[in-house]
Amino acid sequence: MSNIIEKDGRRASHCPGKIKVTDSMSIPWVMRNHAIDRAEKVVFERKSSINTWVPVTWRQFYAEVRELARGLIAMGVQPNDHIAIMSHSRYEFALFDQAVWAVGAQLIPIYETDSTQQARWIIEDAHCRIAIAETRQLHDVLAPILNDIEHFETIHVIEEDAVDKISALGQPESDEEIDRRIDATTADDLATIIYTSGTTGLPKGARLSHRNLLHVAINGPLDDGLSHIIGGSQRSLLALPMAHVFARFICIMSMYSGNVTGFAPDAKNLVTDIQSFKPTYILAVPRIFEKIYNAADAKAGRGLKLKLFRHYAKVAIKYSRALDTPEGPSLQLRAQHRVGDRLVYSTIRNLLGGDLANSISGGAPLGERLGHFFRGIGITVHEGYGLTETSAPTTVNTPDFIRIGSVGPAYPGCYVSIGEDGEILCKGDHVFREYNNNPGATAEAFTEDGWFHTGDLGRIDDDGFVYITGRKKELIVTAGGKNVAPAILEDRLRGHPLVSQVVVVGDQKPFIGALATLDSEMLPGWLRNHGLPEMSAKEAAENPQVLAAIDRAIKRANEAVSRAESIRKFRILPIDFTVANGYMTPSMKLKRAAVLRDFADDIEKIYATD
Repeated sequence: MSNIIEKDGRRASHCPGKIKVTDSMSIPWVMRNHAIDRAEKVVFERKSSINTWVPVTWRQFYAEVRELARGLIAMGVQPNDHIAIMSHSRYEFALFDQAVWAVGAQLIPIYETDSTQQARWIIEDAHCRIAIAETRQLHDVLAPILNDIEHFETIHVIEEDAVDKISALGQPESDEEIDRRIDATTADDLATIIYTSGTTGLPKGARLSHRNLLHVAINGPLDDGLSHIIGGSQRSLLALPMAHVFARFICIMSMYSGNVTGFAPDAKNLVTDIQSFKPTYILAVPRIFEKIYNAADAKAGRGLKLKLFRHYAKVAIKYSRALDTPEGPSLQLRAQHRVGDRLVYSTIRNLLGGDLANSISGGAPLGERLGHFFRGIGITVHEGYGLTETSAPTTVNTPDFIRIGSVGPAYPGCYVSIGEDGEILCKGDHVFREYNNNPGATAEAFTEDGWFHTGDLGRIDDDGFVYITGRKKELIVTAGGKNVAPAILEDRLRGHPLVSQVVVVGDQKPFIGALATLDSEMLPGWLRNHGLPEMSAKEAAENPQVLAAIDRAIKRANEAVSRAESIRKFRILPIDFTVANGYMTPSMKLKRAAVLRDFADDIEKIYATD
């Protein structure tokens, strides 16, 4: 359990870890031990060509790891070589990860959505010799770089039998060399370089050590509060890209804790994969939970069914909020909740496999209302917080220590504090040491006494729970001198079925405004349910009923802030913000500066008549 302590003269939230990673420990050392101790235990399930899940034991998996490692040695891969990988989350990603670590090298991820130019920067900055591409299409994204960078030598394609072809090169006598390299790897050796989102410039490569990743992967499952979710015998489905530190950490942690892990690389098939895999927990970003809620709302249709769903959605939220009061839910509310469970909640849980009781959310604020809805229907979303530089988790809510609306107290083994300017600071063995080839950025990232600057603003209550209030660099200062954190309003508005993205504006302006984009997936259903004909996003952006719906959503969002901070006017843009058009990062973070630059005329129109 987290406590408020004093650390380096600062008030900090802290949860003690159960294990201190020793200097001789490394990820391949831990995994080799697990492969011996758990040989017949299932570690992964792979999806077959007929969409069934096929179990893979530790014995099978580690035999494949060793075979691939022997092949990598035969290819001339040396300790500390860097190998790029551009792939969705899949079994082969985990296989390459462990094989590359086994030979003392490092796997450097590139998002499968990255362009050639973005990939070039990573391959050049990380000095990658070899690349692994998932498909021929991704191979073609990387291929032009072969002619540009001297040290970049070759690309292997997973879907063209890269694993088998590389493994076939290996020789049995390399086994001793593999073990020698594993034994030579220490906790402070580099494990990977993960590049940040790059919302304001070129991505920075965070150099994460084996100690960083093991610290969070080991101490989470051993924690008394978290073991209920991520301890042994659980089933997790990975849908987030493994290029993201969050998914990478979860994969390592699941392997350590004895979970069975499956992969869902295609977001379009996520619900189907959840139904068939039947996970006990998943990890996701808030947008996934928003879409699940909005899809359930849309599926309810019109008339009585829609009224029924929305009524019991409110009951679920009210019930969850009552759980946090000393008296708990009233008898009447409990009775309403039981009816809601029969009519609505059980259907949603069955849609999500039937065994899903918990989820871990990160990457962006979830929103208090959505958190209460899911807990109210029987699926608790444990919101957490962290960054690439902190090996993913720094805070997390646990089943026994949860406060919806917060990102939880400190994760086991971590320290979290608040600077004089309100910035969240963190410290611990999970925090990286430096950026790759960027000493200037490294120096700026830490305080004089070694605390990491997160760039996020927040507060810590007396029980150690951390609340995010905004981004330090995103604060809006109105013409009247009012400081406004846009995240509160943006997060609430994104929960509306029609809304995809929101950018709150108003820096040096007389009042707060907003740019909004429409969710193309939800728009057709919303139009049908409201008796409107099909129309494009551009047409919908000017439709009076659509505008009225967004206006109502804004009025509800404004209830969370003061009048000086409230949105007075808005514009709906005819396009959405996506990774493809350059307004979102691969980890689905908004490139705010690009939006403000390219839609400056639309912003000015908000203020034109005032």
